[in-house]
This record gives sequence, structure tokens and C-alpha cells, in this order.
Amino acid sequence: MKIIVDDKIPYIREILDRITKDVIYIKGADITHDDVADADALIVRTRTRCDRHLLDHTNVKFVATATIGIDHLDTEYLDNAGIRWVNCPGCNAPSVGQYIETSLLTLQRDKHLKLDKSTLGIVGCGHVGTEAKRVGEKLGMRVMVNDPFIPNPNFVSLDDIRTNADVITFHVPLTHGGPHPTYHLADRHFLMGLVRPGVTLINTSRGGVVDESSLIEAMDRGIISTAVIDTWENEPDINPELLHRAYIATPHIAGYSADGKTNADNMVIEALCQYFHVPNPGLVSPPPLPAGFSCNTPLDLYDPLYDTRLLKSHPEGFEEQRGNYRLRREKYEA
Repeated sequence: MKIIVDDKIPYIREILDRITKDVIYIKGADITHDDVADADALIVRTRTRCDRHLLDHTNVKFVATATIGIDHLDTEYLDNAGIRWVNCPGCNAPSVGQYIETSLLTLQRDKHLKLDKSTLGIVGCGHVGTEAKRVGEKLGMRVMVNDPFIPNPNFVSLDDIRTNADVITFHVPLTHGGPHPTYHLADRHFLMGLVRPGVTLINTSRGGVVDESSLIEAMDRGIISTAVIDTWENEPDINPELLHRAYIATPHIAGYSADGKTNADNMVIEALCQYFHVPNPGLVSPPPLPAGFSCNTPLDLYDPLYDTRLLKSHPEGFEEQRGNYRLRREKYEA
């Protein structure tokens, strides 16, 4: 079995070496048709567009993305071509939850956001949105949820979110069609219709969910007081003005805990082994925190301002910062 793998997927090499010795690691954005022509399987992240151009007239039978999102997969083409594809739903939900929690705690400390007096509006309540709901309730916030795909009498409309939320966080896939497309869901109409002044907006879903030019206009008008941006339009060529204006600005790493990455690794390996009918050689485990590490608050485990300072200082290093990310754990194990 020959496997082509994005070289920035961490912790996976030892296990793949137990499955086959014919594994080639390539930068995700650089994987070409020639690279995969005689491969049996392809394991990617979001930087590899898996479509007819890449995969037509190749030997690839199986594509796995070690991510929740699938907007880089042409699933219609893959299905029609008989290529099995899998993603990793929920793999990094607790990691994004940690990012949301530490961002809110940072804003409480630095921007005097009174969490126990604030309403958190969650748009999208899949795995990650459910985790965001848990975080908001843990912090004593009033929580409102919008998700038109989930029949829940306690969920609210987008208008209710716009009217009542002090903090709005997006947890939806990027879609351009269907009954509820999410491309520019937070557009000028949405943002200018916010009722409470000084709203905090958080985007950890996909860059295209938020219309960045309208977000900047809403910040100019004081409608949005604080932005927390992890996913950007036109990555890695991100908007320099929004980078400057966002209080927390990170290079698409909200889900990048070691725990979330190993969850994705294990989901990919299990699917690969099942498809090719080979034994699963074992689980990937996240590395331990350094000796002597101590944890008194969630911000000791993860401080989003560390990544913010790095990105604001070196925006040209977006891909490098994302691809060579420092160790981050979701929990402290003494």
C-alpha cells in the first residue's frame, strides 16, 4: 500500500510505518497529480484540494482529511469516482472549546467583559458548537443557540442572536448552496442589524463565514467592539487591517491541541485500516507536557495572546506558524 500524507500532520508517522513502509510526506499545498498517480491512499489537511484535477486517472481509492471541515474535498466528484472519503467530525471540539474559554477569560481580564452578566450567542451546534455551549454555561453566561438543521424548541433565530447576544461565536461549515448557506453568513446586513452596541465576535469556523470588510465597518461604527479571529478569508494572505484591529488573532489553530490532533490521527488510521482490511497497529498518544509544568488556571495551559503576538509580528509566517505549532495540551496531567 502506498500512502501520500501531508507532512504537517503530527504524531502519525510511527503508526503509519507499522502499516506500510511506502509512505511519502509532502507539504499539503504542494501535492500534485503526479505525486498521487500510483498511490492507494491520500491523507490531507485543509491545504490540499481533493478534486478531479488532483485525482482523475490515479490509483487513489481512499482519501482522509484529518480535519472536521470538508470544504477542500469535492465530495460529489469523490463519490462519483468511487473514492472513499472520510473526515474527523468532533476530533478537535474540546480543543476549540479550550480556545473559546481562554479567549473569553482573556477578554474578561483585559476588556472587562463581565461573563456572568453576558449572553453568548452560538451559531451552529454540531460537535464544536455543543462544546462552546458547555463552556459558556461553565463560565456563568446566558447561552442562546441557533442551528436551523437541529429541531430543538430551545434554539432561537438569528434575529434573536442579533438582538440579545453580547458575544457571538460561529461554529458552522462553509457552504455556498442549500437552504442555509453559510458563506458570508455574518454579512453587512447581519452585522449592521446587531442591536446591542459593543458586541464581541468570535470566528473559529471558516474565514468565509464572516464578511471581513463588513466586520471592519461594524468595528468602525462601534457595533463590534472586539474581534477574536482564528479563521480568515484568503488564508494565508490575511487582511492586515483586521489583523491589526482584532484583539485576539491566530493562524487557524483553535483546534490545534495535541489531544485534538491525536484524536484525528486515530480516526484516520482506523478508517484506513477498515477500508483496506489491515490490522490497526495501535493508538497515537499526545506527548506529555514538559517536566516541572504547573497549571493554576486554564490560561496556563493555553494563552491565545501568545499566538496573537506571534502572528501580528510576523503575518507573513501564517503557514509556518500553523504548520509548526508548539505543544498545547487540553488538560494538565501531573
